[in-house]
Amino acid sequence: MTFNAKIFYGRAKALQVAPNLFASFKFAWAGLSYAFVTQRNFRIHVLVGSVALALSIYFHLPSVELAVIGLTVGGVLTMELLNTALEAVVDLTVGQSYHFLAKIAKDCAAGAVLIAAFAALVVASTLLLPHILLALTF
Repeated sequence: MTFNAKIFYGRAKALQVAPNLFASFKFAWAGLSYAFVTQRNFRIHVLVGSVALALSIYFHLPSVELAVIGLTVGGVLTMELLNTALEAVVDLTVGQSYHFLAKIAKDCAAGAVLIAAFAALVVASTLLLPHILLALTF
């Protein structure tokens, strides 16, 4: 008996399996594009995260602080993408009908994004606010 990894991992009947690394990046880019075009909150997070990173560079934050802000921004965007994916799967499963468990899944995923965004706001405020206040006083 030979081992077939595609069947073992349940990918034999997947809609699209990436035949190469380039295709994998193409699928990932399609997901990012979809989220950016269709999800208002994703666009808001991209804008706010870009402003935070731009301010970090403008104020010459140390590389560790810049990395922390970058990681928190990346974490928020990742959570938003996971939230979008989970919502799509839930909608696919329940269709147009209402189900209490579907509401719980969607609300919890949205709550996870909210916590990540709040944490990112605290981190960025802690690191950037002293520089912003100093710039405003002069």
